[in-house]
Parts: sequence; C-alpha cells; structure tokens
Amino acid sequence: MKKTLLAAALLAATVPATATLNVVATTSSMGVLVKAVGGDAVKLTVLAPPDRDVHVLQARPSMMVALRNANLLVSVGAELEVGWLPAALQGAGNGKILPGTPGYFEAAAQVPLIEGAAAADRSQGDVHPMGNPHLTMDPPRMADIAGALAGRLSSLDASNAARYRSGAAAFRKAVEARLPGWKQKAAGAKGVLLFHKDVNYLTTLLGVPVLGYVEPLPGIPPTAAHLKELTDRFKGQKGVILFTEYQPGQGPDFLSRNLGWPKVRLPLDPAVGASAEEYLELIDRWVDGVASGR
Repeated sequence: MKKTLLAAALLAATVPATATLNVVATTSSMGVLVKAVGGDAVKLTVLAPPDRDVHVLQARPSMMVALRNANLLVSVGAELEVGWLPAALQGAGNGKILPGTPGYFEAAAQVPLIEGAAAADRSQGDVHPMGNPHLTMDPPRMADIAGALAGRLSSLDASNAARYRSGAAAFRKAVEARLPGWKQKAAGAKGVLLFHKDVNYLTTLLGVPVLGYVEPLPGIPPTAAHLKELTDRFKGQKGVILFTEYQPGQGPDFLSRNLGWPKVRLPLDPAVGASAEEYLELIDRWVDGVASGR
C-alpha cells in the first residue's frame, strides 16, 4: 500500500509541454507553491504522499531518480525532512541541488520561524531547534515564500521571470482576500488541543490559544496518565481537539468523550498536484475546525 501511494505521488508529476525546469518538491504543500509560481514553465514532481508523516519517511530509489534529474529542489526545511532527504540526495548524486547551491531552495530559510529552541535536546522529545517547521499552515508566510521562490526560479530561468513574479503575486492576492474572513470566523474561539505542534502557525495567525497537546512531548505517543491530566485540567472548559489523518485517533477520542469537546481530523497537506485554490480551501476547513471550539 505504501509503495502504491508513493508511486502515485511520483507519477502525479505535472509535465507541461512548455516546461523548461525540472522542479522536485518534498511535500504537496511545497508543490502548491511551485505550481502557483511556475505554472506551465516547470515540470513538478512531489516526493512525499500527503497522507504520510513527513518526519518519518524513508528515502526510496524512486525519490533518488526524481532528484537526479532535477534543476531545483524545493524543501520545507528546518529539519522536517532530515530523516530521509539527505539520504535521498546522496543517492541521487546531483550536486546541482545540494544545500548551499542555487538549485536548493528551503522555505524555512525565507521567513521567520516560531518556537525556536536553541538549547533543545532529546529529553524534550522530537524538537526542531531551528524553529517549528510546519509553516505551510500559515498562508501569509507561504505568500512570502512564493515571492522568494519566484526570485529563485527567475535566476535559473530568466526568460520566464515575469511569469514567475505574476504567479507569486496572484498567490499573495488570493491569500490576502481570504485572511479577514478567517480571522472573523475564528474570533471568540476558546482554544484548541493539538495532537502535535503542527497547526501552531495557523492558531498564532488567528489569535487562538493552544491549550495543550495530546502528545506529552513532540513525537512521544500519548500515555494514559497524560490524557487523564489533560482531562482533569480542562474539565468544564470549552475547546476543540484537532489532529491530522495520519495521527492515531485513540487519544483524541478519549479526550472528546471525557471533555465533551468536538474533535476535527483533517489532512495537513493538500493532495499531490493541488492548486492554490485547493490549498486555501484546506485552510478554510482548518479555520472551521478552530472556530468550532466555542
């Protein structure tokens, strides 16, 4: 099943007749930006299926083949793909897309990150010292990244520079058109319990507090003692439990049953090949989930 999903993701590469650049995106959210900015001027391949936890993928030969032929690699960065991307790059043997070269673009390096922890160690769980890497849940940051991506694509393919700038500007305009409605809808929400620190950028954008986490520490499965502690702490309050499709449901089910809170389970990334509109529709659904915690 896993091989089928991965093959489907890689086969979903967009191959416009006019494409001049081979671009590989590590996730489908990064693929959204490549498609929005590059349009028909790029051939897009996405490595990670959206229904898998990007933290724990394994490098596969099919990834190495895609990377071997790439002109540009677009990653999330901040160590989100550290478990498999370095191995895939080593196997690909394409020096033009290694970190530090013009062919390597890291989204996390283009915007400020939240929750940096310079003194982090393994006793704090699966933490990211550079900052929270789940920036794809922040559409305005994604718009900033789209602008930077347009610049990088232009440096590699000057003949389509105007097209790249226009694509980035259209993405920003679409985000800005939705932003007031998102904030209005979430106003007054009491707070959210997240499974993992993967929706924090969106809650920060909306001004809604994160009350706690189903995981006792990042990357550590919930324990009975931790779930009871959360239940005792929030009994009688209002809120909502949010988690993703690849996270186990037992902990959220227990909390929903004992707190009387709604639980909302959604994909963290859009489908492979999704458009900017489909990405924003996914954010719409997450905002609806946050707003249900009243």
